Amino acid sequence: DLDECAASPCKDHQYCLNTDGSFSCKACDASCVGCTGEGSDKCKTCASGYMKEDEKCTDIDECNLPEKVCVKENQDCVNTSGSYNCVCSEGFEDKDGRCVQT
Repeated sequence: DLDECAASPCKDHQYCLNTDGSFSCKACDASCVGCTGEGSDKCKTCASGYMKEDEKCTDIDECNLPEKVCVKENQDCVNTSGSYNCVCSEGFEDKDGRCVQT
């Protein structure tokens, strides 16, 4: 078997998997910018919204940072994978970018 992966035939956001007589390109984990294999522990660098923790790229919980990310009145932070959303608190709705009581 020839190791086709030695020639790095895959794109930047993929890793090469050598198979018998061939190879395949697999997508890197969403937490990675470039990778050497499957999973968040094989990232070359962490994607935006992720940080290296215990040799893995893990999601940064922006909602628990000391500096508030959702600063408008009556607004709550919802953490998402690699990011966050600011939503109006319960009993409030978005009216022209402000959270007003419903």
